[in-house]
Amino acid sequence: MSTSVALNGKGMLRGLNLRQRTILLISLMSLLLMTVLASSLYIDSSSLSTNFDSRNLAPSLEHPFGTDWMGRDMFARTLTGLGLSIMVGAFASAISTFVSVVLGLLSSMGRAADSFVSWLVDLFLSIPHLLLIILISIGLGGGATGVIIGVGLTHWTSLTRVVRAEIKQINTQDYIHISRNFGKSNWWIARKHILPHLVPQFLLGMILVFPHAILHEASVTFLGFGLSPHEPAIGIILSESMRYLAAGYWWLAFFPGMSLLIVVLAVDVIGENLGKIMDPRKAHE
Repeated sequence: MSTSVALNGKGMLRGLNLRQRTILLISLMSLLLMTVLASSLYIDSSSLSTNFDSRNLAPSLEHPFGTDWMGRDMFARTLTGLGLSIMVGAFASAISTFVSVVLGLLSSMGRAADSFVSWLVDLFLSIPHLLLIILISIGLGGGATGVIIGVGLTHWTSLTRVVRAEIKQINTQDYIHISRNFGKSNWWIARKHILPHLVPQFLLGMILVFPHAILHEASVTFLGFGLSPHEPAIGIILSESMRYLAAGYWWLAFFPGMSLLIVVLAVDVIGENLGKIMDPRKAHE
C-alpha cells in the first residue's frame, strides 16, 4: 500500500509542469522558513534556562540536539538562533534593496550620476565584506542594530550593478526617447517608466541577498563583533562550541551549523526558483 502511494505521488509530480513544480517547491521552502520563525517565537523560556544536572547530554528523544555545558536544550537554542538570524537577514536585505533602489534610480539621472554610482560600487567592492561589516558594527556599538546596518550597507553592490545594467537597456527603448522628446524630466521617466520595470529585480535581489546576510551575520557574531553573547544566536552557539569539540561534544556545533545551512539553502532555492518564474523564456513552460 505504501508503495502504491509513493508511486501515485511520483505520478502526480510528473503530471505537473515546470511552473507548477517550481511554485510547489517555493511554497514548501517558504513553509519551512515560516515554521522555523514561528517556532522560535514560541520557545518556552524554561528550556533556555541553565540546568547543570543535565549538562553535556548527547542527543536523545528528550533533547533531540543534546544539551550544552550549562544544561540548556540545544534544540530550543538552535531554533531561537535561527529565528534571530532570519529576522536579522530580512532587515539587512531590506536595507540593501532600498539602497539599490536609490542608487539605481540615481544612475538614471545622467552620465555624471551614473559615473558616481559606478565609482561608489567599485569603492565598496574593493573592501572585504566581512571587514567592512565589522567596522560598521563596531562604529554603531555592536548588537543587533549594528549588525543589521553593517550587513545592510555592504550587500547592495551586486544588486546595484544588475539594476544599472537593466536601466541602461531600458534607456534604449523607444518610449524613453519619446518621453524625453516630450520634455519629461529624468526623475519623471525614472518614476513612471524605469521603476515599474525594476520591481521584479528588486524582489528577486532581496531574496538572493538574504542568505548572504544570514551567513555574514553568523560570521561576524562568531568572531565576537556581532550580537551580544547573551543572545542565543547561531554564531554565538558555534563560537562557544569550539571550546568543547575536543572533548567529544560534537552535537554542540553539528546541529546548529547544519540547521543554519538548511535555512540558507532553503532561501537560496526560493530565490533561484522565483527567478525561473520571472524569466519570460521559462515562465510559459
